Amino acid sequence: MNFVKKENCIYAMDKNNQPVLTVKDGEEITFETYDCFTNQISDETSSYQGVDWNKINPATGPVFVEGAEPGDTLKISIKKIAIKGNATLFTGPDLGVMGDELEENVIRVLDIKENKVQLTDEIEIPLNKMIGVIGTAPKGAPISCGTPDAHGGNMDCTEISEGAELYLPVNIAGALLALGDCHAAMGDGEVSGCGAEIPSEVTVSVSVIKNKKWPLPFLIRNGKISTISSKLTVDEATIAATKNMVQLVENYTELSTGEAIHLLTLAGNLKICQIVDPNKTVRMELPLSYLKKWID
Repeated sequence: MNFVKKENCIYAMDKNNQPVLTVKDGEEITFETYDCFTNQISDETSSYQGVDWNKINPATGPVFVEGAEPGDTLKISIKKIAIKGNATLFTGPDLGVMGDELEENVIRVLDIKENKVQLTDEIEIPLNKMIGVIGTAPKGAPISCGTPDAHGGNMDCTEISEGAELYLPVNIAGALLALGDCHAAMGDGEVSGCGAEIPSEVTVSVSVIKNKKWPLPFLIRNGKISTISSKLTVDEATIAATKNMVQLVENYTELSTGEAIHLLTLAGNLKICQIVDPNKTVRMELPLSYLKKWID
């Protein structure tokens, strides 16, 4: 079995990172992951002053995929997310949406019981296991694992979960896939600055797809296709995600550009993935059934 230990992690996605594993096209890999703090917070009395902020959002890897060349697409099929131990939740001054009003850090270490996250004695949140950071190496300068961009990265998209097929660009030979920052639960927006951060083991399979000029990244899950865009502002990400979906609609239906945007205004759904990273992430969702040439 292809298994990558959590100690093989990176804090920036970089074409110069040395791969820790080489796999063939079509193989499965299990990534062991730290939580987003590299497991530095162990209890609710932990001090942020003791956290090494250079060790945030680690991604396990990278993995070299044989046959992946620049211009290809890497399809990642997410088979299983096995969460380990308790989940950590945090917010505080200068963090998340309310950071300008908070005067002290609020840390919670949450039990997982019967497929639910125990927020308080009375409030239980259903598990919504997902991957916060997943990406390939960019072709230019390194990009911190905390920042999402065209290569993927810290997209914090709740649809990047079990059963999803995620499509990412191959910018350099081997793609250099890495992932981490898993959550036991998180809502769209990630408004506190984090989800229920938790160590995990993630099993995926990888496939190299050639000769496709797709707008990337995008994913397919539960009968929906979602284009994902990360830009400096939500407005920019919204426009890019919508334009990318229009391109897919034009390519896989008989609709004109005007008709494609009509379809999205009637059946598409724009959703904010996260608003707390250096780039903001938005997705446009559409039932895959509308793309007749794709499903045929």
